[in-house]
Amino acid sequence: MDIDTKQKLYFDTTIPNYLFAPTRPDRMEATWRLWERCKDGEYEIFVSDLFFTELRKCYQPKLGKMFEQLNLITFEQLEVSVEATELAAEYIRKGAFVPKSGNDSLHVALAVVEGCCDLVLSWNFHQTRSWTTDIIKEVNLLHRYKGIEILQPDDFLEGRFK
Repeated sequence: MDIDTKQKLYFDTTIPNYLFAPTRPDRMEATWRLWERCKDGEYEIFVSDLFFTELRKCYQPKLGKMFEQLNLITFEQLEVSVEATELAAEYIRKGAFVPKSGNDSLHVALAVVEGCCDLVLSWNFHQTRSWTTDIIKEVNLLHRYKGIEILQPDDFLEGRFK
């Protein structure tokens, strides 16, 4: 990668949620380390309409705190598209996600269809399992989309790519 090129990261909703997760101090600490680097402009960050739809379901005062933090980073908002919705459905049909995880599938599909992201960051374990990512890679190849990595923030920060 060119030294001047920033990594392009798609955040699902778990990322800002774990900024304020005292029941999981390990994840909270890793998320804050990532967030500080985001505030410094180290990465290009992408979120989506879906991200905000899910985020707004959170209770106050946590919701307000998350929005305060989002105001401290620069991000681009992607819109949910028919193409992404269809790709997400294909991930489910092929077994990468169960039907009740449709939004998780859509987060990945949005990052893939837009072609702007290098990685999806999520604390959802089922998104980062190796067999899930293998199915996603297979579907992407079949439909001529580029591959994408899906990592938990601690793995990303430690450089533990698959």
